[in-house]
Amino acid sequence: MTTSLGDKITNVLTGTISSVNKVFPFSKSISEPIPFKEPFMQDSIGVLIGLIGDIKGRILIAGNETSFSGLGESMFGMPIQGVMLESFAGELGNMVVGNLCTEIWATGVQIDITPPTVFVGQTKIFGFEKAYKLPIMFENIGNLNIIIMLENE
Repeated sequence: MTTSLGDKITNVLTGTISSVNKVFPFSKSISEPIPFKEPFMQDSIGVLIGLIGDIKGRILIAGNETSFSGLGESMFGMPIQGVMLESFAGELGNMVVGNLCTEIWATGVQIDITPPTVFVGQTKIFGFEKAYKLPIMFENIGNLNIIIMLENE
């Protein structure tokens, strides 16, 4: 089992990048992770999923409605709007973070996820000491930010 916070962060960042590449098999650019402190301002739509087990924390996937809708169209061949967009955001979070858990589980670290919580509208996120933002640019679609907030225990 991974014990240091640095090792946990490395495992989660590596697993997140691998998960993003599997879930979104089309053109994208993943930037270097950016450390930052609270709060995080979300402008449009996001999904928050908890990590439990050997690694504890939260993953927030945030973007705008255009980006989420474009991803839905790229994945399913049709634009997604309204209530379906909010539902899609939750399922997208499940796919990315669930795949992350599978990646990390293969290293012997046991983690699981909580059900997704979808945020719509401007939201200020508090409750973490340190986090990493992983910016992703999808060609002809838009941007997402994956915010990784791990607990130090």
